Amino acid sequence: MYSDKNASKLKIIPLGGLEQIGMNITAFEYEDSIIVVDCGLSFPDDDMLGIDLVIPDVTYLEENIDRVKGFLITHGHEDHIGALPYVLKKINIPVYATRLTMGLIERKLAEHDLSESVRRKVIKFGQSVNLGEFRIEFIKTNHSIVDAAALAIYSPAGIVVHTGDFKVDYTPVYGDAIDLQRFAEIGHKGVLALMCDSTNAERPGFTPSEKTVGKAFDTIFSEHMDRRIIVATFASNVDRVQQIINSAFKFGRKVVVEGRSMSNIIETAQNLECISIPDNTLIPIELLKDYPAEQTVIITTGSQGESMAALSRMASGTHRKISITPNDLIIFSSHPIPGNEKPVTKTVNTLLAKGAEVIFQDVHVSGHACQEEIKLVYTLVRPKYSIPVHGEYKHLMAQARLAKEIGVPNENIFILNSGDVLELNEEGAAVTGRVQTGAVLVDGLGIGDIGNVVLRDRQILSENGIIMAVMAIESESGMLISGPELVTRGFIYVKESDAVMDEMREIVQLAIERLADRGVKDRNKIRNTIRDELSSYIWKSMNRRPMILPVILDV
Repeated sequence: MYSDKNASKLKIIPLGGLEQIGMNITAFEYEDSIIVVDCGLSFPDDDMLGIDLVIPDVTYLEENIDRVKGFLITHGHEDHIGALPYVLKKINIPVYATRLTMGLIERKLAEHDLSESVRRKVIKFGQSVNLGEFRIEFIKTNHSIVDAAALAIYSPAGIVVHTGDFKVDYTPVYGDAIDLQRFAEIGHKGVLALMCDSTNAERPGFTPSEKTVGKAFDTIFSEHMDRRIIVATFASNVDRVQQIINSAFKFGRKVVVEGRSMSNIIETAQNLECISIPDNTLIPIELLKDYPAEQTVIITTGSQGESMAALSRMASGTHRKISITPNDLIIFSSHPIPGNEKPVTKTVNTLLAKGAEVIFQDVHVSGHACQEEIKLVYTLVRPKYSIPVHGEYKHLMAQARLAKEIGVPNENIFILNSGDVLELNEEGAAVTGRVQTGAVLVDGLGIGDIGNVVLRDRQILSENGIIMAVMAIESESGMLISGPELVTRGFIYVKESDAVMDEMREIVQLAIERLADRGVKDRNKIRNTIRDELSSYIWKSMNRRPMILPVILDV
């Protein structure tokens, strides 16, 4: 067992990724060494109006920057690498990842002008990297993106195995199957804790092999020889794209890849030889018109109904180069992520209304382990402590039940919250404190400059609109010189509401006159009074609460 009874305790500190899908980032701390596993983003909730991305609060890492040794990345999905370019601007430490994962990270760094300033190292499976008190080994796993890794984290307090996102696929499309032998060998040494993917912990059985989807594509292609085929899938699912290309080549079709993220990932995968595309199969979108529709396949982004993705633009008729026709067969090769059901349904309905045929069934398998695969990993690793990760609370609870079935004592199972500090070694484990965590909102080029107050204002504006009352007031007397002029947006249609507008002007005028008679000259007092009286009138007469902005010009 890799442990020293007199050693300090290992601290495991999730800074994000728990209670939610996405924004995965976890710090491991032993004495004066800290390493960080993954650095992902999440996408905004419906009430985060105008927000583009959500990244983790890394204040704890900033405060301890002298001890932070590096980022270790399990795979190349946005919920594991998406926040890196933003966080690296604050804490510039080396990044370690496998080949394709690093290729995708390097694209992000280039977009943010960080290529020269960030140190990075590509790690092969079976290799280890030494960082301070830690040694970290990368172990081959399977997932819905090539080059996914689990991590064996060796510390003086013991070994922690972090699975990353994974499934057990004995017949992967690219590369080798998951290295179950290495999991067993590490388990034989003695594992202090297992941090295991919980995404599919509620689903019984095994996740089918990715290759089963290839057979489904062959069947669909053979049954629809006279139609153009459009396949929507996740941009990062390189194996899925490989199988679509295989079927297209088999049936003599040319392939167009559409969508910026899809094109970027496929180009990176080609450069790193993680995907094999037969010569003269891939064509640029500009040449699509030169081939009969039934001899083409379009692989596109937009399987989640994203409004700006290529498929959504095709459905709405705003795509500049591709229009949906009744001769199109559209395959959704993904399941809607929880919360995306409505936009996906809207896209499907729009496509059907244009006469296209839409297929959902049998053209997607998950990239995450189901219950039997999770049990298999527990059986091989035989951890003393179980720490379910990657999922909402219900998923973490489902894995906790599985760990109990496998024989992990209830008191050795820890369902953590983001920010919890779990201290553990062979002698015991307990949550001993909390560190600052949270969501940092990215809006355009602004990072963290939008908080709850701004979001609340946006919510009010979206629901009730705004009224601006503009007036000029004499500085000495406080008397109204001109105005008030009322300007509204999103509140009422002014041309049909003359009586309401006149009533509101009169309320403002009377309020200013009363304040002037009392000798009130404080501008904040005047603004607050106008706001209160207008708000009271509008609520009583219309049951609405628009944002009210009095603008006073001193003369």
